[in-house]
Amino acid sequence: METFLIKALQLILSLSILVVIHEFGHFIFARVFKIRVEKFYLFFDPWFALFRYKPRNSETEYGVGWLPLGGYVKISGMIDESMDKEQMAQPVQPWEFRAKSTWQRLLVMIGGVLFNIILAFFIYSMIVFRWGDSYIPMSKVKSGMEFSETAERAGFRDGDVLLYADGKEIIDRAGIVDNFAAQVIDAQTVTVLRSGQEINIPMPADFVQQLMRDKKGFAGYKDDVPTVVEKVQKGSEAEKIGLMKGDSLVGVNSVLTPTFQDFRSELQKNKGLRISIDFYREGVLQTASAQLDTTAVLGFNIASYLVTDHYTFFASFPAGVKYGIRTLKGYVSQFKHIFTKEGASSLGGFGTIGNLFPAKWNWYSFWMMTAFLSVILAFMNILPIPGLDGGHVLFLLVEAISGRKPSDKFLEYAQIAGMFLLIGLVLYANGMDIVRAIFK
Repeated sequence: METFLIKALQLILSLSILVVIHEFGHFIFARVFKIRVEKFYLFFDPWFALFRYKPRNSETEYGVGWLPLGGYVKISGMIDESMDKEQMAQPVQPWEFRAKSTWQRLLVMIGGVLFNIILAFFIYSMIVFRWGDSYIPMSKVKSGMEFSETAERAGFRDGDVLLYADGKEIIDRAGIVDNFAAQVIDAQTVTVLRSGQEINIPMPADFVQQLMRDKKGFAGYKDDVPTVVEKVQKGSEAEKIGLMKGDSLVGVNSVLTPTFQDFRSELQKNKGLRISIDFYREGVLQTASAQLDTTAVLGFNIASYLVTDHYTFFASFPAGVKYGIRTLKGYVSQFKHIFTKEGASSLGGFGTIGNLFPAKWNWYSFWMMTAFLSVILAFMNILPIPGLDGGHVLFLLVEAISGRKPSDKFLEYAQIAGMFLLIGLVLYANGMDIVRAIFK
């Protein structure tokens, strides 16, 4: 229960930040062009709201709804999720959205996406400034990798060192869209080092579908990697018990753990328990006592291959922008797989997203996930689907090119169709979470 609550709290806080920033993007552009904003809400408020406040002499009511499926700003003179037909039947007023020029309305509609992208860039910048940018150049993994049966059928062999994907160096940042597997699975050719020779492996066109179907993953680090601490995460159990860079962890509860796989296996056996850890520091054997939570994660990185780049405050901003662009490219690259049978079956809702957060509160992980979700929210909202910002943008672009504005009746029907589609997708994705929870 404690793990569920911690993950749920992180998810709600993260989504609340993203929704407020997104809607503020619409709000600020609307106010710049003197468009009236009637409501600014976190979450939806059908029938009643948990909180509402309208400042004196303000045209905008601020509030918190009870239905945590997003948020909205109600902009005067616009066909949106409020479906305010009565207002649209009245004569056009100068403060309304529909009274403004095409380019002004376009900026109002892309404001949310723009602010989510800016937020992601800012968070990534602060992450690399505070914690640095950690990654593993796969060419440094001299012992090579262990590959799944699916990968072996494609031509990989245990011990292969991953070098290049379509000529680009393979780097593992351990993220969702920028780990080594994500770089390999969409490549046409992967270059590996095998027995001292570089070998090009042509990738099957349906390799991603094979991985999804087989559910055996792509590859993992070999078991002969020793457990040597490279970096201790702030606020972690590893920091509390005093582990330091260079410590070589060799035992758990007097059980020898010569490899990282052995060490991790012993931790898993002792979830939620207090354990003793034997380690060498400068050649002297020492012992420390640690309390494991239900995830059995101490909170440190092993030293064998990890590289960390550090940045000054001002240098962190271009580095953060590059990080955000790399994340966006990775997500867009993987998005196309959703339209396959295997991809559709792997869709998930709030449960899947919540499980991406750690079971123990960790600010680094929280902000990494928030930045990633901000990128996703921006991309998904700009898709040309009625009911999303991208749908409004599409109709505005058609208007700008043709010089003809779609009728209010057409926009109303498009909005209704889009809302039914989006509700269906939300129900399907969360339904898949329930199915997986029942039959796992």
